[in-house]
Amino acid sequence: MSALRDNWRVALLVVFVLASAVALFVPGAPPGAPEADGSLTNLQYGIQLSGGTSLQAPPVGTTAEGANVSVDEETALVRNISRRLSVEPLDVRVSARSNTVEVFVKNVSRAQLRAALEAEGYTPETVRDGVTRETRQELVRVIDDKIRRSALGSGSVSTIRSPDGTNFVSVTAPDRDREELRSLIDERGVVQVFAFYPTENGTYVREQVLEQDDFQDIGNAERTNSGPSVSVTIRDSVAEGFQEEMVQYGFDQPRTCRYNRDSPQNSTGRCLIATLNGDVVFAGGVRAGLAELYASGEFAKDPTFQMTTRNMSEARELEISLQAGRLPAPLNFEEARSTTREPALAERFKTNSLVTGILAVLAVSMAVYLRYENARVALPMIVTALSEVFILLGFVAFVQYPLNLSHLAGFIAVIGTGVDDLIIIADEILQQGEIATGRVFQNRFRKAFWVIGAAAATTILAMSPLTVLGLGDLSGFAIITIVGVLIGVIVTRPAYGDILRNLILRQQE
Repeated sequence: MSALRDNWRVALLVVFVLASAVALFVPGAPPGAPEADGSLTNLQYGIQLSGGTSLQAPPVGTTAEGANVSVDEETALVRNISRRLSVEPLDVRVSARSNTVEVFVKNVSRAQLRAALEAEGYTPETVRDGVTRETRQELVRVIDDKIRRSALGSGSVSTIRSPDGTNFVSVTAPDRDREELRSLIDERGVVQVFAFYPTENGTYVREQVLEQDDFQDIGNAERTNSGPSVSVTIRDSVAEGFQEEMVQYGFDQPRTCRYNRDSPQNSTGRCLIATLNGDVVFAGGVRAGLAELYASGEFAKDPTFQMTTRNMSEARELEISLQAGRLPAPLNFEEARSTTREPALAERFKTNSLVTGILAVLAVSMAVYLRYENARVALPMIVTALSEVFILLGFVAFVQYPLNLSHLAGFIAVIGTGVDDLIIIADEILQQGEIATGRVFQNRFRKAFWVIGAAAATTILAMSPLTVLGLGDLSGFAIITIVGVLIGVIVTRPAYGDILRNLILRQQE
């Protein structure tokens, strides 16, 4: 037990190595990992090492900031701005929370948006090209959902900022060319509306009452007296038939709905359900006013109803879902930047990267051996450095981070800096005379550890800006380097100290 207490850092290193082996080689171990595809590891590769397309496109939009819009004015301002600019209401978003007005149409200039707002009595502080951060986040979420539904295991979506300040939405998809990826982004879903009601024997049935072509207009998410909601208008040609079905299925009276998405047969009440690609995106009952319109036959004269949600976030998600996956703002593909890598070339890069890594390990091993000419010192150093790389690979597999060439450069940098630190430890301990006791060893080790700790802090501080500036491949290199340095300082360097202490003290016994 005392041996384990004295060598707990080595035990911690072993635990991390075993955990990394599980993350790397056990199918399904990393959370969110795609189904096994026959590969030996759970590592995910970016397009540089697997082939595919990376597409970066700026959102189309013009944004007025500091418009001082109240919550009660949002809906009316959307309608009035769309009328003044001759655009669809769907292409206008007004947010009282952020005091912004956005127009998602390419040919609307900043001067036109400012003039339209001033004509409505608003004086924005600034009007600029581009969209708000909230809209970019919704773009990422919607596109990510499209990629996830298309079963692209290592596809990814993010926002990046160019040096000139332009914000881009970056989409990466393996095994897709540019046109396929663009088609996927623009792809529309299938929206259906069902009546969900109990039969006489108590079981629930679901009858389709509307399909995608039956919608004439999907309104913007807005706050109403009944709560956050989305207005839906159906075509006159189907309004009467829809009204008759609502009466037939018992929605001519006020109905509450408690829909159980995990087990629909355990639901209560009667529900109107909307689905996107088969997934339920809304389930709600019928209020008294709407039920009366169904019963009296007045609904068909003005076929509009509200879908009410619990909060504005859900209302905005419902709005996008009912628009069949329509992007919150279109992407400007004319100014897009894309990179396509053929799978055969990517496979060659993967092979060359493996060979480069092996050569780096051999070169480092040779340099270490020539430095000390003592296998008892050099071999543990090499094994410790390799375990650091193995743990880093396990981390990458666990978080399902797609590897590209820049990340592999980070691995090589981690090998070099790791061995440098181990050499500092070995030199500080071995080059200052004989070590009589463990206390002497610990004093020398602490002195060396302060040096490598300061070097690690410097590396992390130097690399940190690269992780947040959206500089593409440089960000990946910085992330891998920082994580590798942290693993070294927390796990592998202390473990090497324990290993070296045992070797030296036993040699002197």
